[in-house]
Amino acid sequence: MKLYSYFRSSAAYRVRIALNLKKIEHELVPVNLLKSEQLSANYNALHPQGLVPCLQIDSGEVIIQSGAILAYIEALYPQYPLMPESLLAAVNVRSLVDMIACDIHPVNNLRVLKYLSNDLAADDKQKQAWYRHWIEQGFAAIEQQLAKYQDRSKNTLSYAMGPAVTMVDLYLVPQVYNALRFEVDMQAYPTIMRAYTACNKLDAFVQAAPQNQPDSTL
Repeated sequence: MKLYSYFRSSAAYRVRIALNLKKIEHELVPVNLLKSEQLSANYNALHPQGLVPCLQIDSGEVIIQSGAILAYIEALYPQYPLMPESLLAAVNVRSLVDMIACDIHPVNNLRVLKYLSNDLAADDKQKQAWYRHWIEQGFAAIEQQLAKYQDRSKNTLSYAMGPAVTMVDLYLVPQVYNALRFEVDMQAYPTIMRAYTACNKLDAFVQAAPQNQPDSTL
């Protein structure tokens, strides 16, 4: 299968982590967003929205949107499960995933930041303020939720939801990476940072990191 990816894309980052964790053989196909390669006719034939990632499976069919890609991977490759078996636990995972995927990431992705600069004439300071506002608002709620799970466990949790990596970690780590890149003060989010640190000790996360992608130097 082929994963069309951009090294700094949060959505592509989370899919790369899943493929690595599950040890799924795949080919990375770089799509340079800064050069607008996602808007080319060839790429639009794969992904009409002109976004990354998309996954072309062995049959030639293409799956778009990272959530759908991750659902496909999780269903087809049960090794290293990323969703808990308990219904309530799975729902709790999904709620945290949606807080990132629906409420933080969409308003801070590259096309939104470009729109702020190019169409609304926002300067770098205003753009930074926009980015930090949505990160800080979202992380405050996520930190509160994760702290509840830690209190219930009576133990220090290594990852976001406990002693095993879940889908929450796949969404959280790329978002923290972006927050650090935009110089968000992360001291207010110790539970989030504990999970981020623990995840980045795993090879699957290290290999998926933006700075370790083949297109990071292009």
